[in-house]
Amino acid sequence: MAKKTYDLLFKLLLIGDSGVGKTCVLFRFSDDAFNTTFISTIGIDFKIKTVELQGKKIKLQIWDTAGQERFHTITTSYYRGAMGIMLVYDITNTKSFENISKWLRNIDEHANEDVERMLLGNKCDMEDKRIVPKAKGEQIAREHGIRFFETSAKANINIEKAFLTLAEDILRKFTSNRGWNSL
Repeated sequence: MAKKTYDLLFKLLLIGDSGVGKTCVLFRFSDDAFNTTFISTIGIDFKIKTVELQGKKIKLQIWDTAGQERFHTITTSYYRGAMGIMLVYDITNTKSFENISKWLRNIDEHANEDVERMLLGNKCDMEDKRIVPKAKGEQIAREHGIRFFETSAKANINIEKAFLTLAEDILRKFTSNRGWNSL
């Protein structure tokens, strides 16, 4: 039997409208790569990256969901067991920001109640095309008691910081509860 190369496994989920950059955020974090020619995610995809936090090796299993409504029933089943959910919108797309409340409802309906949530305003490198002010993202995050980062997969802004912060928040919850039943 192969030796386990990690101490903990955290399942993370990226959700949000189609085209907001979820796949680009994932690839920037997992492979330190950016590609402008991604085709839409069909259903679900995932990547794995192991990080070290507080002396523990933590394997992050990061699921990238399709944002299109037609895949909604497939992707909601992936909410179960997720320990952290990154909710992504595009700062140049008002509709993707307005749909945040719909995505938050999905989390409430389908995820574990103790799931760590984080809001990402992606594409912050496109300041000249910005429609959603940073203050609006901060406000909705405050209202829901969740962390907020503006990110850019293209310019590699706050990507690693967001993932590591989410993993640290999960680890803190894990150690304060001395382990979850779901692990």
